[in-house]
Amino acid sequence: MNWIILITAGLFEVAFAFCLGKAKETTGSEMNLWYAGFFVTLSISMGLLMKATQTLPIGTAYAVWTGIGAAGTVLIGILVFKEPATFLRIFFLITLIGSIVGLKSVSH
Repeated sequence: MNWIILITAGLFEVAFAFCLGKAKETTGSEMNLWYAGFFVTLSISMGLLMKATQTLPIGTAYAVWTGIGAAGTVLIGILVFKEPATFLRIFFLITLIGSIVGLKSVSH
């Protein structure tokens, strides 16, 4: 169950990065709504990370959380914000995902 909580925390990390990206593209009250979304998703992500680290090793949990956030943010950048999808970016994204899976598989 704590792995599911940790994965959900990582997905909320992607959400708060997405909100930051959208806030950068907008102005006025719409920008403020995106910043509000950032603070809400940041709070949820941190709360879930704290819950997951009560039973999972902190080093593994933090690495998986940041890895999910990094991989998800790169994908959002490519798919939503039209960032370049070069061979090396995709290659290193795949190695990052492989590392996350590897950490999970060797953790007890």
